[in-house]
Amino acid sequence: MDTIQAILNGMMREALSPQTAAVAIAVIGLNIHFGFTGLLNMGQAGFMLLGAYGFGISIWHGLPMVVGILLGFGAAFVFALVLGVPTLKLRGDYLAIVTISAAEIIRYVGRSALLTDFTGSAQGIPGSQYRQSFTSLSFFGSGQFTLIPFNYADVADGAAWVRILGWLLVLAAVTALVLVARGATNLEGAGKIATIGVLAVVSLFLLFFLFPVPNQRTGVNGWWVRVVAWSLVAICTLVVFLLVRSPWGRLLRGIREDEDAVRSLGKNVFSIKMQALIIGGLFGALGGMVYVLPASVQPDSMGRSLTFFCYTALLLGGAATIFGPVLGSVLFFAARIGIKYTAAAYVPDSIMNGQQTEQFSYIVVGVALMLIVIFRPQGILGNKRELRFNV
Repeated sequence: MDTIQAILNGMMREALSPQTAAVAIAVIGLNIHFGFTGLLNMGQAGFMLLGAYGFGISIWHGLPMVVGILLGFGAAFVFALVLGVPTLKLRGDYLAIVTISAAEIIRYVGRSALLTDFTGSAQGIPGSQYRQSFTSLSFFGSGQFTLIPFNYADVADGAAWVRILGWLLVLAAVTALVLVARGATNLEGAGKIATIGVLAVVSLFLLFFLFPVPNQRTGVNGWWVRVVAWSLVAICTLVVFLLVRSPWGRLLRGIREDEDAVRSLGKNVFSIKMQALIIGGLFGALGGMVYVLPASVQPDSMGRSLTFFCYTALLLGGAATIFGPVLGSVLFFAARIGIKYTAAAYVPDSIMNGQQTEQFSYIVVGVALMLIVIFRPQGILGNKRELRFNV
């Protein structure tokens, strides 16, 4: 039981990590590209890297953090323009080839020894060179803090039945939340939103009660960066919710389904695609800035694999949904850590050592992704009637 509890605690820490939140922000942007517009962008990691470089290089060279944020967004904006003008008229598969190539160009330019004074070359920019501007804004103070000090250990000395009952309640609350979010109930409008809010609060309380996560208040990977990161996730989710409910959002869906029909109505399809590419790219740049706050700006950490992780999270949660990117990101990273820790705990070293468990976790996640695409392509929250893989 204690081993299972340790594995679940590790999954909870990973689910709450700022880098999980950063990927969720990037996936929200990718959802605008692929889910709502049908743009098969395979270079979201390039937008993330540009945002991180603009942020890190500016502060490293003495500019204020606000200027660094604006430069990160500016770099992503220019990249979207340069990338979109010649490519947005291409079919989906050709667009995918061009975007992944463009992202790789950005990565290799960042690795160039000629730019060591700016990008740090392959070694990157240490977080200590730019993080202080962010941590100095914290009003959380110093020391360590547990979000909910009262937890399962305070009830019957943390007996097994307390944890089992708590796990069952969490499963029930999360299942109800997913059903309501998918529209599998008769709730509509304000009642549905209120129910989702209540179930989300109850689920979070039960999770923190069962899996207490102590962290520093302001440290490199403390509560300050986590609260800011997840607050940005909530803001980005709200922005996308408002965008897709607007006439512009309905145009995106129309372009995804049949852009010729939208063009026949007198709409400038190229312009709308460009707007979607820019907005999704700006979300990616923001995700890149958050991604490097507890780490360093290292080009290889935001390469092809990160774009594939973003797609995995998007397909898992459900493309063309509001909460799918967030749910998919949390499940992807938490499940990978759970597989890794489970293999390390129960598989003997003679069969699989610690380094091999890391690779094994990616193999299992990859197989799961294939099964999702085959048997449930709409993901957990998606609607199969709305979204088809015809881009």
